[in-house]
Amino acid sequence: MTGPRILFVVDAGPSVGGGHVMRSLTLARTLEAQGASYAFAGPRAVGELLDTFAPETRRVAPEDLATAAGREPFDALVFDHYGLAETDHRAMAQGRPVLVVDDLADRPLGADIVVDAGPERKAEDYLSLAPETARLLLGPNFAAVRPEFEALRAPALAWRGEPVQRVLIAMGLTDLDGITARIVERVRPRLHDTGIDVVLGAAAPSLLGLSKVARRDQRLMLHVDTQHMARLTAEADIGIGAPGSSTWERCVLGLPSILVVLADNQRPAARAMAELGAALVVDIAAADFETAFDRALMKLLRDTEARRDLAARSAAVCDGLGAGRTAETFLRLIAARV
Repeated sequence: MTGPRILFVVDAGPSVGGGHVMRSLTLARTLEAQGASYAFAGPRAVGELLDTFAPETRRVAPEDLATAAGREPFDALVFDHYGLAETDHRAMAQGRPVLVVDDLADRPLGADIVVDAGPERKAEDYLSLAPETARLLLGPNFAAVRPEFEALRAPALAWRGEPVQRVLIAMGLTDLDGITARIVERVRPRLHDTGIDVVLGAAAPSLLGLSKVARRDQRLMLHVDTQHMARLTAEADIGIGAPGSSTWERCVLGLPSILVVLADNQRPAARAMAELGAALVVDIAAADFETAFDRALMKLLRDTEARRDLAARSAAVCDGLGAGRTAETFLRLIAARV
């Protein structure tokens, strides 16, 4: 008997980023390891990311998601797409089990299971948005983090707090509004011999300019569409990134980090991380952004105890096993409905 066939309906693009694809791919591979098969549907940008990070992944025609979902012989669906809500979920699912990955709690969902990894999220947030029968998997310990992060967790945590020799800057593959170059240029003059690893996508607006800088500055290493994010995170002493899904990767490895808020929907999670003492948070929209960023950076560079405290508190936020927990719950639901 073959395992369940699962369709992932996912969004991506310059303004959306690539986080939906990457975390869905992690969940899909976890489900596959437990006997399921999967395919992805979404706009062209989804296919481009899959070409780079998972070229073997089966895709269905993106031009009409509802038609594709109805035509393809799938047993269940996963949605990681903020532009779709309850009506869309139900139209595509046609009675099949549905898991929705969300961060916003801002619209009705046609879900049997809702996964929201936000550290601030509470069940009441979905009280009027999800069916009463829906199972809610809430909090960072349900975040879909690739297994290579958890595999490096123990050795990485063992030496957190050592002198800063490498800084990791990862503002997102799509590099919204060229934010990566702005952050790099803020950081470079404040470091001496410290190495700077910069992660970005091949289409990132900052890539051309940073490539020229890297030819002159031997401290700067660019990692384009890297397959080695876990190793880079483990080897870094401090990190700078946006409060997206990569937040949980940094938490798993206890990387003392500055979270740079780039969008309104990132503020609740960033605020919760700050309240937990698990990250330093600055807001790109704040009038004093540059001053606040410099202050946070110098604190991490100079204060060993602050780095150790951030490492311990962030590691306590997420253990990296969320994809397995989610997959087991979803597969049980599918089995019960077949």
